[in-house]
Amino acid sequence: MYKIKQLPEDFVVKEISRVNTEKNGQYAYYSLAKTNFSTVEAIQMLADRFRMSLKNIGFAGNKDKNAVTEQKISIFRGSKNFENVNIKNIELKYLGNGKSPISLGDLEGNEFIITVRSLDDKGIERLKSAEGKKILVPNLFGAQRFSRNNHLVGKAIIKRDFKKAVALILENNGQTEQKIRQYLLNNKNNYVEALRAIPLKTRKLLVHSYQSFLFNKIAKEYFKKSDNKKINLKIPIIGFNFDMNSIKDKILKDIIKNILGEERTNPRDFIISQMPEMTSEGGLRDLFFELKNLKILEIADDDLNGSKQRVRISFVLPKSCYATTALEALFL
Repeated sequence: MYKIKQLPEDFVVKEISRVNTEKNGQYAYYSLAKTNFSTVEAIQMLADRFRMSLKNIGFAGNKDKNAVTEQKISIFRGSKNFENVNIKNIELKYLGNGKSPISLGDLEGNEFIITVRSLDDKGIERLKSAEGKKILVPNLFGAQRFSRNNHLVGKAIIKRDFKKAVALILENNGQTEQKIRQYLLNNKNNYVEALRAIPLKTRKLLVHSYQSFLFNKIAKEYFKKSDNKKINLKIPIIGFNFDMNSIKDKILKDIIKNILGEERTNPRDFIISQMPEMTSEGGLRDLFFELKNLKILEIADDDLNGSKQRVRISFVLPKSCYATTALEALFL
């Protein structure tokens, strides 16, 4: 079985941005390079460092934690002096200014340079045979979308079981969890406000994680039951605006009905009156994506895995698509 991410430098991600700089504007744009931080964690550290609200920092997508990544961010009323951030494994490079913040989705895609380890000759031949070809990949959300139990926390939130959501979060033990525990010491049973100790962008990801879980479950079932897998089909990301009547594919409609029944979830659950900022409307996601420009950059002995070999490859994926999912498809 192949291995990835044994070292942070084995997994390099470079954002392909659609943001253009100008001479003027209230928003300063930077290239953010980081190692061993998720984007949200890095942004939180920058906000603390500059003593500003988290909402003043914008980014287009959440990049992997156990990786070396590069992406653009915006800081409201930032300056070139912000380059002197002095945080280990986080670097900022000032690029210019603009009139708009960088928001989620403001990117074309991502380029990956990945070292795949613990390969035998068969695995290497599989990569060689795929090089330069058009490769369609099931557009499933990767495991990093769910972390340990994010989708379960998200489900608890939309079901208004805020006590359970907090309990699941407190199975971990980090700085945010400590803030929640401290809040509950002074505000017993106020679980809604305890959840608000989590930065809003991170909180939203919890609900999105459950939506991603539903998407994966629906898509996997469709692959099993449909002989005619439609390349251009879009699968709904269930949210409050989902309308079952909009689904014309009978197999897909039956799958969605069954899964929502099993989950005891209704699209209207995603309207969260106690936490309206967490309300999520959903949308559509392609059933497949195309892996582009697959290239083999290097083949060498694997110094971390005995007699095995390692291969360094590069490829480009559309935004919101997962390299881990692409690699699974390559080695099926």
